[in-house]
Order: sequence, then structure tokens, then C-alpha cells
Amino acid sequence: MAKIPGEFVDLLTTKKAFADLATLMPDGSPQVTPVWVDYKDGKILINTARGRVKDRNMSADRRVALAISDPDNPYRHIQIRGRVANVVEKGAAEHIDAMAKKYLGQDKYPYHQPGDVRVIYEIEPLSCSTMG
Repeated sequence: MAKIPGEFVDLLTTKKAFADLATLMPDGSPQVTPVWVDYKDGKILINTARGRVKDRNMSADRRVALAISDPDNPYRHIQIRGRVANVVEKGAAEHIDAMAKKYLGQDKYPYHQPGDVRVIYEIEPLSCSTMG
């Protein structure tokens, strides 16, 4: 597992930086989605709902890549290649509320749809490169 350089951890934790998450479609073509991002115990956390394209893609192929730019300085960024190490439903609803607090300043995730099952994808970084 690669270590995220300490001077870039803020992009994953305290800054409202979006990650562009690249996954692979069933035909092997790339698919990119901007996502909220979190970081815990050396792993990148992505929260989504079951059935979405990124959920289906990461369930079928664990390889992913992320690009995260500093919202205050786009020339400062980190690129990460990794793989899904774990998928967790327990605590995912609470986690998306915490992400809503970080990114929107709201206590509850406002886009919840009836029947949504939230899930956290824990991504293990395998390599990373930085600029800035």
C-alpha cells in the first residue's frame, strides 16, 4: 500500500476538494465521476448508493484512479491509483451525513432517495504522484 504524503492529506480530510474517480465500465472503457472524498487509516473512502454506475463498476473491477485538485490552488494536486480493499454498508448512512457536513455545511445529506442503500468503498492507494 502506498502512503499519501502528509502535506497532501488535507485534500482528503479538511479541504472541500472533490475527487474525480475513474472506474472501468464492463467493456473496459473508463468512466469518471466527481465525488466527495474522505480518508481514514490510510484508505480513501468513497460513499455512494447501491446501483449507481460507480457502485456497479467498482463491484465488478476493483481498480480505480482518483485525481484531487486543491480548490484554492489547482496547480496543487494528487493523483492516486488504487484498488477497492473493502466495501461496507454499516455506518454508511451516518458517513454520508458527515460528508454533507463537510461539503455542504448541512447536518443531513439532502439528496437521499427512498430505498437508497448507502455503501462506503475503502480504496487502498497503490501509487500516488503529486504536484505543488
